[in-house]
Amino acid sequence: MPRTNRLILLPLFFLAALSSLAAEPQRKPADRATVSKSPDASLLKAMQWREVGPYRGGRADAVVGIANEPNTYYFGSTGGGVWKTTDGGQSWRPVSDGFFGGSIGAVAVAPSDPSVVYAGGGEETVRGNVSHGEGVWKSTDAGKSWSHMGLEDSRHIARIRVHPSNSDVVYVAAMGHTFGPNEMRGVYRSRDGAKSWERILFVNRDSGAVDLTMDPTNPRILYASTWRFRRTPYSFESGGDGSALWKSVDGGDSWKELSRAKGMPKGTLGIIGVTVSPSNPQNVYAIVEAKEGGVFR
Repeated sequence: MPRTNRLILLPLFFLAALSSLAAEPQRKPADRATVSKSPDASLLKAMQWREVGPYRGGRADAVVGIANEPNTYYFGSTGGGVWKTTDGGQSWRPVSDGFFGGSIGAVAVAPSDPSVVYAGGGEETVRGNVSHGEGVWKSTDAGKSWSHMGLEDSRHIARIRVHPSNSDVVYVAAMGHTFGPNEMRGVYRSRDGAKSWERILFVNRDSGAVDLTMDPTNPRILYASTWRFRRTPYSFESGGDGSALWKSVDGGDSWKELSRAKGMPKGTLGIIGVTVSPSNPQNVYAIVEAKEGGVFR
């Protein structure tokens, strides 16, 4: 099986950060009188990144904020479950303890109802000590309690996207088993708040969905990437039949492959990250693992 020899995982986190710009909180009118539209650039030179914790919980695999609550964030960790802060990171508390734990690959808050939170089990970063999860969990009280909502055999959930005006419509990018083939992988959709699921994009038993993004101006337009990968105790394979970039314009009912569109790299493809510009949704960005890979627009 053809395969690429390098693995590009960090760009997915870069793309996730770009996607989060769409959820940037808007300032209240009262705040505008005290904040200039263009801050003095010299004021930013003294700013430095600092760690805000928490100091247990493993690697951070997923993070999400709430547009109208700028100090509230959730993150999913490897081996530590889901954590939440309501004071901008000054303090954190584990909100999944007592319900579930383990590794988390995706966390999403419903834009129309911030009390609805979805979490997907299994870390996205496939590495030597990768650990899987047990499907999808849902909270309807902002993380105070949780219910298990299926997709147990998906093992690794890389992305969860929720419809902007309907918290019951949710999409999941499921990577599937790391060490072998299985059926429960690809893109899944629920229209009843995760009570039931339908698989809407499936390539093969060796390739799962690793990224999923929604047009911020039209929730019927979705982009997804599928990835053929295989981990063994002594090796890792990335790329080959099944690695592709996809687009849907009907909410996931049908998909068109974009991987071989003009300008995309030739030959064997590996992992692909994708995002849509919040300022101009005609601009779609992809980071592609390939012999001549890189960032594509």
